[in-house]
Amino acid sequence: MDRKTIIIAQLFITFMMATLMSGVMSLIALGPTAEWLHGWPRQVIIAWPIAFVFTQFTTPLAFFLATRLGRGRV
Repeated sequence: MDRKTIIIAQLFITFMMATLMSGVMSLIALGPTAEWLHGWPRQVIIAWPIAFVFTQFTTPLAFFLATRLGRGRV
């Protein structure tokens, strides 16, 4: 897979995961309140770039480990 496709996929994946995880975790912490609904978009805006930066390091490691495990050599 080419680098451009990987970056675009990481943008989509990290946005979806940041949105879902921040929503679920803040819902657990605050409950289904107006405060939760009001704060969720801000949490996504904070979480998304952090998640994207982290994937730049974890994606190559995850593929390396998956490849090694798939061959049974870890």
